Amino acid sequence: MNTARAYVAEALGTAFLLIGVVGSGIMGEALAGGNVAVALLANAIATGCILYALITVLGPVSGAHFNPAVTLAFRLRGEIGTATALIYILVQICGGVIGVWLTHVMFELDLFQLSTKARTGPAQYLSELIATFGLLFVIFGGLKARAEAVPALVALYITGAYWFTSSTSFANPAVTIARSFTDTFAGINPAHMPMFIVMQIVAAIVGTAVLNWLFAKADD
Repeated sequence: MNTARAYVAEALGTAFLLIGVVGSGIMGEALAGGNVAVALLANAIATGCILYALITVLGPVSGAHFNPAVTLAFRLRGEIGTATALIYILVQICGGVIGVWLTHVMFELDLFQLSTKARTGPAQYLSELIATFGLLFVIFGGLKARAEAVPALVALYITGAYWFTSSTSFANPAVTIARSFTDTFAGINPAHMPMFIVMQIVAAIVGTAVLNWLFAKADD
């Protein structure tokens, strides 16, 4: 793996992911006429589409993590080194924030914002634990069963999880941080961000242990 290309791929991919998430939220809300269900549907479909494209194109370059929780899980599995993992996480966060800012420019909004959208409470925190565990379940299960299907599996899972989780499935610390910088449909109040991230990290640690056992080689 060419590390320089991998780092650029992770930054670029996470930036485009946030452009997809935030941009479709802005567009969906603007066109839905106050119908939140329609706006969320547009948001979910666009996010799934961009994920499929990004993972397919950038998977061979960096592994297409775009997510510190996924990077942590691969580090715990011993498939990526500590230094590389830390740089991945740094560029994912930076790329995500830059993606949010570029989206604001596209839609002629104030560049620098902080979200006022409340996303808090035990139900939503549990939701993030489940959403992140489920994402890792799909990734590691997909790699075990049919690696070439992982882009579609992740895209379908996230599209569905927007609807079957109460938090609308952030499942990604970099996305969570970046979305705190937009006071639009996809935003999250910065005060509510830390517990989302804690639950995502817990899910990555617990999920890696459970899923390594579940998807172990037949002779293990």
